[in-house]
Amino acid sequence: MLKAPTIQEGLSDLIHDNLTESKRTINLLQRMNIYQEVFLSVLYRALPVQSYLEPVYFYIYTVFSLQAVYVMALYLTAWLLSGSWLAGTLAGVWYILNRVDTTRVEFTISLRENWSLPFLALQVTTITCYLRPQLTSLQQKVVVWLMYVTTLCFCLTWQFNQFILLVQALVIYSLDCIDLLTTTQVTTLYLVQVSGLLSVWLLQFCNSMILGSLVLSFIVAALFIRHCQSGLKSGSLLVRLGKLLLHSTMVLLLTFTINYLAKNALQLRSDEHIFKFIKSKFGLGPTRDFDASLYLCEEAFGLLPLDTFDRLAGTLLLYPYILTLLLLSGMLAVAALQNLSRSKGRPADEAQLEAFRPDVAYNLLHTLFYGLLAFSTMRMKYIWTGHMCAVAAYGVCRTELWTQLLTTVHCHSKILLRLVRYAVPLAMMGCLYYKFWPKLMEELSELREFYDPDTVELMTWISTKTPKTAVFAGSMQLLAGIKLCTGRVLTNHPHYEDKDLRERTRQVYQVYARRSPEDVHDILRSAGADYVVLENSICYERRHRRGCRLRDLLDLANGHIMDGPGDNDPDLVAASHPRFCEAIKTDPAAYAALFTRTFENKTFHVYRVKKKRKKSSKTPPESGVTQ
Repeated sequence: MLKAPTIQEGLSDLIHDNLTESKRTINLLQRMNIYQEVFLSVLYRALPVQSYLEPVYFYIYTVFSLQAVYVMALYLTAWLLSGSWLAGTLAGVWYILNRVDTTRVEFTISLRENWSLPFLALQVTTITCYLRPQLTSLQQKVVVWLMYVTTLCFCLTWQFNQFILLVQALVIYSLDCIDLLTTTQVTTLYLVQVSGLLSVWLLQFCNSMILGSLVLSFIVAALFIRHCQSGLKSGSLLVRLGKLLLHSTMVLLLTFTINYLAKNALQLRSDEHIFKFIKSKFGLGPTRDFDASLYLCEEAFGLLPLDTFDRLAGTLLLYPYILTLLLLSGMLAVAALQNLSRSKGRPADEAQLEAFRPDVAYNLLHTLFYGLLAFSTMRMKYIWTGHMCAVAAYGVCRTELWTQLLTTVHCHSKILLRLVRYAVPLAMMGCLYYKFWPKLMEELSELREFYDPDTVELMTWISTKTPKTAVFAGSMQLLAGIKLCTGRVLTNHPHYEDKDLRERTRQVYQVYARRSPEDVHDILRSAGADYVVLENSICYERRHRRGCRLRDLLDLANGHIMDGPGDNDPDLVAASHPRFCEAIKTDPAAYAALFTRTFENKTFHVYRVKKKRKKSSKTPPESGVTQ
């Protein structure tokens, strides 16, 4: 955007991009969540900072500033819940001290989640504010608009928005089932989600993945069934529980029906890899699928490691969180039973306010549902741990919870309650200051330097020795770096939410499988590749266990026996060709006729893909080989 002469030309280049994927012209604004970079480029042009602030630092400072917005949102949520500014301060302190588990921004700055999670935290703050009973009509309208804006910004900046909002929709549905939200509140919250998603659908040039999302199908089903079942909230406890079971079954059936019909009508296949992953993760489908296995074998998509809780306990976050969770869960269970058992004539609003505050109930289920998501998939813990700080801070500073505890031990008095409510958070912050302040100062004094000479050498060679129009094939992660550092065109890249690109990636990865040189050459030429980069770290991988190495996943997908000692499924057969990435390095005639080595170091080997197969048995090497 900044290299383009004008903003209009930059947008046009993004909408009609033929410099990212070979042999394809794609709409980057439709395929990827990059509106934040577009907005930032416009802002950079408009502000008088160009003379002293490079674009990369403008970008970094913006992302880091968003994390400050994240902390502010947690501060406000904890304050709104507890009524104490100390709770907000404690939530912010916990977020910073637990940054290894609350954010990945210091490791990978440009992650989509680093843009979206601050807006999700702001959305939770606005929902908490909306569910407070003291709001006037005007205040409610303002908060609803803020909810819509934050939901829109969250959805626009992360491709996984639909799955996060689905969990949130389940939270709203659960609160509706136990009468802790009014009909107006439920409908408003659902419509805000729908409006945000449809706005993103329009901004992303009618991206079909949004219309085919489960969350939209669920909301339509929930609202429709709720409208049709007028007598849902009447009857005795057992009758209502039976009605709820029937109601939930109907909602789920209608959700999957609508989703199935929508995906077939739209011919949507963009997100099928995610559902394959979910099926395989819970043992509901085949485990040989390449796309699903690629996710399953990554640590980030595994179960939450137990050492996470050791770190959270070390900052005094885990213990008050668990205690708060247990107390609130018990109170919520009692409130739910009271609401479901109440007489038909009693007003719902009065009963729900007496039983449990809606804003507290929402935040409780929010942390429970996203906690379960974090347990199942480690990468999703960053949604949970930030909000965990606000819930724990609320527990430490909230009057009702201390009243409950002091009453239980028969020590309740107003003076003691006030003393405990302020003394405990201050004592905790004093303890945290004593324990972590020296470590923080030591970390801030460290100056680290990027050191990867082999990758730097590769990028320098590509920039200086290959044509600017050259097309490169290789692993997704490496090609993303090649695009960023050199601007060359790629055969594939890490944006996995496209069926054709996933299939091309699987085909390009055959360079690490047991395939003939002719097959690999045809695959690379069909993808338009001029060069292929082979990585020793993948070809001879030892990081993953057997069955999870990339070469094993390819062998399984191709029906071949895996390398090394261990069991193999009986239907697998021995491959008739050696592993391509190993065999090509010996330069036999069959390989030399199709590929020419142009660069190598101890990590990377680059080969030029010849355009025509040559009959000669030996092809002289290029003069520009680097060793």
